[in-house]
Amino acid sequence: MTTLWSFLLVLSLLILVHELGHFLVARAFGVKVLKFSIGFGPRIWGVVKGDTDYCISAFPLGGFVKMLGEQPGEEIPEEERGLSFSHKPVWQRAAIVVAGPLSNLVFAGVIIFAILTLYGNPVLLPEIGEVQQESPAEAAGLQPGDLIVAANGSRVETWDKLSSIIRNSKGRSIRLTVKRNGSELVLSVTPKLKKVKNIFGEESEVPIIGVTAAGNLKIEKLNPLSAFSLAVSKTYDLINLTFKGFLKIIKRDIPLSVLGGPIMIAQMAGQQAQQGMLNLFYFMALLSVNLGLLNLFPIPVLDGGHLLFFGIEAITRRPVSMRQREIAQQIGIFILIALMLLVFYNDIARIMGFGNSFKP
Repeated sequence: MTTLWSFLLVLSLLILVHELGHFLVARAFGVKVLKFSIGFGPRIWGVVKGDTDYCISAFPLGGFVKMLGEQPGEEIPEEERGLSFSHKPVWQRAAIVVAGPLSNLVFAGVIIFAILTLYGNPVLLPEIGEVQQESPAEAAGLQPGDLIVAANGSRVETWDKLSSIIRNSKGRSIRLTVKRNGSELVLSVTPKLKKVKNIFGEESEVPIIGVTAAGNLKIEKLNPLSAFSLAVSKTYDLINLTFKGFLKIIKRDIPLSVLGGPIMIAQMAGQQAQQGMLNLFYFMALLSVNLGLLNLFPIPVLDGGHLLFFGIEAITRRPVSMRQREIAQQIGIFILIALMLLVFYNDIARIMGFGNSFKP
């Protein structure tokens, strides 16, 4: 039950935010919106207000905003041309389309800002949990439970700061001030270069000392201005990391087997919900960034495909022909169906545990 409600909560909110972005900008430019739907397929509930049918449809894996004149070649009465999407300047149409993905990216930042403001910033303390055998840390005399308070005279308050100092040492000796059993002592440790894999599975040589964090956290309270600044930074890092991940999948540096669909999203949402609402909202921010960036890819049918058409129109000073649109959309639909089949296959492979998900 936790998996179901958390999945519906996450997906519904992200779809609502995405479609609301399209809707608000369309209305701001005077476009008549005929339908605002959460979900696809048959209408199961809704309310008509003004010109718009606000409704929930049967299949919750998406949503849409239907605008007057949205379809090329659509017949528009003379008196309503000023309300038609297709009769708006190309920059306004592009703004309406980009507003959906952009709303998802902004929403991720809003979630992170709310967490930082209401809860605080959880930081990992520089406390050692494990010392690897025959490592530089063991040779220097470091022990589990040691709290690193300074490195080369610079105060260390987080594990990230300690990691950064070690990475930037280039193998040179580091003087660590360690708190142990209520007293402080100074130890010198010389990192050694070791090949490690990053989150994308890429190998690189980095300096290490051979310790792991104890996992103890400190909640850093922030004022709204500091929380906003940190939220912008964290959101940018999340967008950058997600974009790099997409590129590496396209370049085949990462196998397609890592991709997941609705089943994996539901499982992960349930797992995060069980660990607390904070984890669930962090997961929602990550998923919102993924949804926003994915929709910006220049694939016909997606928002990025429409933006591509508008870019061509802005350069050539004429719309892409109906025939070209139809061909492009057929290609786009084929790509999306192939992608859906792939992620469903990967999801089922994970559930069945036969470890044979698609690896090109």
